[in-house]
Amino acid sequence: MTDSPADRLRRHASETLKSRFVGRDEVIDLIALAVVAGEHLFLFGPPGTAKSLLVREFAGAVRCRYFEYLLTRFSEPNELFGPVDLARLREGVVATVTTGMLPEAEFAFLDELFNANSAILNNLLTVLNERVYRRGAETHRLPLLSVFAASNHLPEDDALQALFDRFLLRCKVDALPAAQLPGLLAAGWAIERNGKPRSESHDAPTADDLRELTRQAKQVDLAAVLEPYADAITKVRDLGVALSDRRAVKVLKLVAASAVMCGRSAANPSDLWVLRYVWDRAEQIGPLGTLVTGILERTPDAEGPHPRARRPETVDPESLAAELEAAERELASGLKLVELARLRERVQAVADRAAWVTEATGRTHLLAKTAGLLEKLG
Repeated sequence: MTDSPADRLRRHASETLKSRFVGRDEVIDLIALAVVAGEHLFLFGPPGTAKSLLVREFAGAVRCRYFEYLLTRFSEPNELFGPVDLARLREGVVATVTTGMLPEAEFAFLDELFNANSAILNNLLTVLNERVYRRGAETHRLPLLSVFAASNHLPEDDALQALFDRFLLRCKVDALPAAQLPGLLAAGWAIERNGKPRSESHDAPTADDLRELTRQAKQVDLAAVLEPYADAITKVRDLGVALSDRRAVKVLKLVAASAVMCGRSAANPSDLWVLRYVWDRAEQIGPLGTLVTGILERTPDAEGPHPRARRPETVDPESLAAELEAAERELASGLKLVELARLRERVQAVADRAAWVTEATGRTHLLAKTAGLLEKLG
């Protein structure tokens, strides 16, 4: 019996990478979701958290053409899209040499996305939205499956906000907590010592397999989720998340992709887990997680739920409260600017975990306390 493309994607990409990268299951699942939905993923967090490496390794696991670039304020369009073909230019024809550049990529990773200047911005908007690159009279239809991007800050001006809007999925990637450091060090040393594991490429999924999964997602029956989804969208907007009608419709692609990844031809309410990743601002991440957790808890048990729809961990509210008390003491002792930034990251991590506290009163108390601390920390 031949495995389905979804089975091969899980076995050769998702499961393999999860065994190698400690504490990055969430990011790996979102990369898979993005490519099946045909959407883009933004990773928000500090350098050194394996963001580009995860995307690069995922692309290699599914045998896709990959392009990666670190943007600076001085980056020029040629560096992403390719230089002008000088031989053709002498003939009076403007043509681009795209070999090895973004227009030929199926996976692309753009680091420090918000360094994109105006010379690059308009081209990127068209690439992300239409999968098209235009230069003069020439038009390139791109084979692009998904673009992945990263930054350690969120956009502030309107031009960059338009670029951010093209990324339907947003994921905060933090440094691993202390409890996971031993596993991280062991796995990292194994990679340094032994190198990358040899891939069984003869059965690995291809870019065409991913396109087939995207076609399957477009055929998913959404009837069972439309009513609870509409209710959830209203609640998400009440949190202050700027989820336009256009984006709300596009998020249904993520719901459908979740069903396909679970081997289903119909979506069910468990697929609404994807709403955790539609935030606009960092302070929305915790409350949005709490909201979606509540929605999932109130839905009946669904057949074949996505792993992300399940409670990811058992959260001890007493340990979270103790962490917050320690943070309050540190704040009162007087800290330098760099120390305040690190303390804020720790408190935000507590807020993210507090969203998974089962008991409603304790969860509300912890989230209120973290919100107050975050406000003091600026």
